[in-house]
Amino acid sequence: MKTIEIVGYKRANLGKIEAKNLRAEGQVPCVIYGGEEQIHFSAPVILFRDLVYTSEAHFVKVNVEGEEYGCIMQDIQFHPVSEMIMHVDFLQWFTGKFIKMEIPVHLTGVSKGVANGGTLIHKRRALTIKSLPKNMPEHIDLDITELDFGKAIKVSDVITDNFEILDTAQASIAVVEVPRALRGKSAEDELEGEEGAEGEEGAEGEEGADAAAAE
Repeated sequence: MKTIEIVGYKRANLGKIEAKNLRAEGQVPCVIYGGEEQIHFSAPVILFRDLVYTSEAHFVKVNVEGEEYGCIMQDIQFHPVSEMIMHVDFLQWFTGKFIKMEIPVHLTGVSKGVANGGTLIHKRRALTIKSLPKNMPEHIDLDITELDFGKAIKVSDVITDNFEILDTAQASIAVVEVPRALRGKSAEDELEGEEGAEGEEGAEGEEGADAAAAE
């Protein structure tokens, strides 16, 4: 997995006013936990671009005034209106110790159902993975070529390689919905089949009545 470097400086004060002033200066208030003590710092918002706005998972090397920490981004808070990054939590990881991360799911190929007019619904764009840091994938590729109408790829279908998926096994990741036009056609065909069967039954009944009258 690739590593992105974030360089920051320790925060002297931890109040809301200080955090607001940091954001006004283009800095993001952050914290590192998971080690012996929490480390509060701030870093330029521009350094978070490749970490936040990406379809890959990354490790983070956080450099706080010369001290380096191997981390993963554990949580991020955005402003509800401006979408500005308000705060970032980092979890420090250690070699040989399991970690959990949200890993993006990439769908590859063109499914049979989509090729025939169906709609692909990507329900889970990330899976929660537990593994040692050395085995953590950047993303998970799923081939949807054989996915047909009404079919789904579930969490249980994912092949794991030295990692564990914590999501519910029966949860759907991707589904191909039958197009509305075909759903309507299917219903009409079924109705026509029922009417045809009723017609045949009626004809048989009439033949039986004619035979009885003849006798």
